Amino acid sequence: MTATLPDDVLTALRRADTITVLTGAGMSAQSGIPTFRDAQTGLWSRFDPADLASHAAFVRDPDLVWGWYRRRAALAARAEPNSGHVALARWQQHAADRGGRLTIATQNVDDLHERAGAVVAAHVHGSLTAVRCSICDTPYHGPLDVTGDLDGTGDDTEDEIRMPPPPCADCGSPVRPDIVWFGEALPEDAWRAAETAAEEADVVLVIGTSGVVYPFAGLPALARSAGALVIEIDPAETAVSDMAHHHLRAGAADALPALLDSVLDHGEVR
Repeated sequence: MTATLPDDVLTALRRADTITVLTGAGMSAQSGIPTFRDAQTGLWSRFDPADLASHAAFVRDPDLVWGWYRRRAALAARAEPNSGHVALARWQQHAADRGGRLTIATQNVDDLHERAGAVVAAHVHGSLTAVRCSICDTPYHGPLDVTGDLDGTGDDTEDEIRMPPPPCADCGSPVRPDIVWFGEALPEDAWRAAETAAEEADVVLVIGTSGVVYPFAGLPALARSAGALVIEIDPAETAVSDMAHHHLRAGAADALPALLDSVLDHGEVR
């Protein structure tokens, strides 16, 4: 795939002092991590995330919710950053080397950006790699186990998925994944960082987000109203496509290396 943005847009990307990248589940889809709302196979076909991603579900069946998230965390840990993650990490370093800034804010709860070498300013929906107490919010740093196999076939029963969450070292209450569940507020620091990055950017790249989960879905409009050039990278039209000035209809792993190659005048990315 070759970048198909107009020359003046590529020039704007080259000259931008501040670039903000907003990523969603599509960013990691080509690494084999399922998107939240698509029809799924394996683990996701047997357990509906919409039924498990809530405080009420955790109170009702903590062993099932905890075990399901531990399985997700283990599967995500086996995934590898794709070429899109790597391109963003290299782009971030290139921006820093020339005195600029590329800021990443993501809805994703995996750590593939970081494992590709990037710094993420905001995980607005939390992280699978973080655990905290369900009552006192104290971070948990003890051992974390996974039950069953990780072949992804989806043959596991609820009993095979279930595992009791460890107790908090401070108050003894069960710990939980540090994920934003349905009905919960976003972490203030992460949201403030994402909002500021959108407001201050010269260019905003919106990559692999469906644009239906607010308030994150409002960031492209916020950036555009603040004067940013907004570029969407996604194989299909989304709910935020009308907020973008330009579109690249391709997956992140295909579009980003080619786009970075074009921005860097070819030859710096392999």
